[in-house]
Amino acid sequence: MSDEPKNGAEGWEPKPLADEGDKRRTGLRRLIPTWRMVLGGLLLIVLVISGGLVAGYLLVSIPAPNSAAATQANVFLYADGSTLARQGEVNRENVNLSQIPKPAQHAVLAAEDRDFYHESAVDPKAMLRAGWNMLTGGSRQSGSTITQQYVKNYYLDQEQTVTRKAKEFFIALKLDREVSKDEVLRGYLNTSYFGRNAYGIQAAAEAYYGKQAVDLTTAEGAYLAALVNSPNAYDTQAHPENRDRAVARWHYVLDGMVKEGWLSKAKRDKMKFPEPDRAKPAVGLSGQRGYLVEAVKNYLIDNDIVDEQRLARGGFRITTTLEPKKQKAMTSAVKKRLMEKLDKKDRRVDKYVRAGGASVDPKTGKVVAMYGGIDYTKQYVNNATRRDYQVGSTFKPFLFTSAIQNKSTTQDGRRITAATTYDGTNKREVVSDGNGTGYAPENEDHKSYGQVPVSEAMDKSVNAVFAQMGVDVGPKKVKDTAIDLGLPEATPNMPEDGSIALGVATASTLDMAEAYASLANHGKHGHYTLVQKATRGGEVIKLPDHDPKQKVTRAAADSTTSVLQSVVKGGTGMAAQSAGRPAAGKTGTAEEDKAAWFAGYTPELATVISVMGQDSESGVQKPLYGAAGLDRVNGGGFPAEIWGSYTKAALKGKPVKNFDLKTNGGGDLPSTQRPTTNPPTTQAPPSNTPTTQPPPTSEEPEDPPSTPETPDPPTDIPTSPGIPPTGGMEGGNTQGNVNGGSESGGTGTPGGGWDGGAAEGGPYGAAYHRNEW
Repeated sequence: MSDEPKNGAEGWEPKPLADEGDKRRTGLRRLIPTWRMVLGGLLLIVLVISGGLVAGYLLVSIPAPNSAAATQANVFLYADGSTLARQGEVNRENVNLSQIPKPAQHAVLAAEDRDFYHESAVDPKAMLRAGWNMLTGGSRQSGSTITQQYVKNYYLDQEQTVTRKAKEFFIALKLDREVSKDEVLRGYLNTSYFGRNAYGIQAAAEAYYGKQAVDLTTAEGAYLAALVNSPNAYDTQAHPENRDRAVARWHYVLDGMVKEGWLSKAKRDKMKFPEPDRAKPAVGLSGQRGYLVEAVKNYLIDNDIVDEQRLARGGFRITTTLEPKKQKAMTSAVKKRLMEKLDKKDRRVDKYVRAGGASVDPKTGKVVAMYGGIDYTKQYVNNATRRDYQVGSTFKPFLFTSAIQNKSTTQDGRRITAATTYDGTNKREVVSDGNGTGYAPENEDHKSYGQVPVSEAMDKSVNAVFAQMGVDVGPKKVKDTAIDLGLPEATPNMPEDGSIALGVATASTLDMAEAYASLANHGKHGHYTLVQKATRGGEVIKLPDHDPKQKVTRAAADSTTSVLQSVVKGGTGMAAQSAGRPAAGKTGTAEEDKAAWFAGYTPELATVISVMGQDSESGVQKPLYGAAGLDRVNGGGFPAEIWGSYTKAALKGKPVKNFDLKTNGGGDLPSTQRPTTNPPTTQAPPSNTPTTQPPPTSEEPEDPPSTPETPDPPTDIPTSPGIPPTGGMEGGNTQGNVNGGSESGGTGTPGGGWDGGAAEGGPYGAAYHRNEW
């Protein structure tokens, strides 16, 4: 009998049943995981991935924009809205979503991400597919939503790596929670590359269609949207062989817009493919553009309108006051009247010749044209804004203005007017309070004029007269008047002593144009402006008002205009008559003939032209003796000729206007002065004080009557060599040969003259080869 306890007996336990599974899992079969193991593993993977996602979301923050995305070009426009230049390595100009037409927005969505407004910021399936392709060496794919593409463009680099894709994923998730869809779309449209070096839809609109983004048609917007997928391949101008592919992509975009309800089928069926413009070369800073751009930037910085560092970061859209027609006219005038006459190969001095020009609208203060040099990439110093050349006798009108403004008198108590006579003897000692000063400046060509009216002294730029007048008025008052008219207070070499009268100040061409514009505007001065509008994104930059104020009396300004009209009609500025309009102006030449000037104006335009001498290698100022084959270069030659040619072209088609002058008698020319008559054969004996003349008997009336209108200058002056205008200018002719008419006077016979000659032997060619300071 068995000793095992029976069932139910004490100490009995049932034997465990054999596990069926254990029976099956023998040998290698034991290595196969059970369903519990699989489930556990899957749960572990989910936990790891979830933890990784949470960790990644927490650890990856939205970074600062990458440097390329934050950088934009500054866009400079002419006054009419056409492009002047772009400055910046990245051709980008950000715009607000409101500046992009809805059809253009919808076109981009139809091309790139039709579910953008109602989808997640990421597409996991597309990302996994793209990631797997990268890991396995397959073709690279984006797999990105518009939000992800924006993150890549704006925050990250363009490298196709798993790490970058991971960062893109987390930043997109965060961005979707913190930024609106509209803001993401705006950023995407401003950062996407459209080809032709155009980043953003604004730059693309200009590159392909020559217009602003806001003006894009639906068809044009659809083409730009098609480009985002493959900019180079779909540019029908760069790759005409791909035109069919580009058109097919364009149709795809339009069909998508119809499908999404953004475009009616009827409108879509009427659309024709909008062939883009031919690609244009990048607008650089060669030619005049560099000078203009630098002048505009300096204007913004110097007037505390925009901080220099902020301007350097770009993104500004700056509409200048410069007018293309006038800009072209000035460049053409300088080239035709001066540069084409130079022979830099055979005449060393011709290599020194520089030119500058500035033209201002007297009423608005707008700078409408500027000439800085032959080419910014060759001569980078702007001759229109530099302040290192003496202005010479172009300063003398400020002296006379100051005399009228301050009701100044001569040493013997006579009121200074255009008719007041002075002693114009060469090297006449300047007198103050009856005592000699030791200051005895030379007249040009050492010529003596005897007793001469102020108006005639202005015509002939008699140094002896204006040196004395400077003391009579007072150097401090003269300086104050110059500043009131527009010269900067910090103008170099503008002393408060007798030398101020002869133009030792080194104001810029633009400074002088501003001051002469104040004379043209009857004594009202408002700071000039080079910018009429500036924006950055949606920000409108506040600009200073022109706000002209009466800085000198109208009588003082208009009296000066009256006298300066005489300079053009019969004085050293006769070449300016080629403008064919009533004009006032003054010639000037720096010491040692290192610069020649003509500053003049019509009622609607004030322009100053300068011709300078400088050695490009050393930077040293050089005399212009012998330039263009002439003995001397002075203000009545090339500068006045350029002025006349420019003014005629700039005002072409505009009605001719006469000056409306109210001088209160201060600018009335003496009845004996005839600009076209020969000088008297005898002169009054020289003396150290002006001749006596009864003082005025009354003060200026509050509302003075207008002076009679001055007749228009002749427009039919003969152009054949050797034929002078009626009577000649002091006997000199305006068109004679090299030994012809002189600013210093002549015999009044064709080709005759004392020491002068025509600048070019052509129309208005008189160089008036003497010169005044």
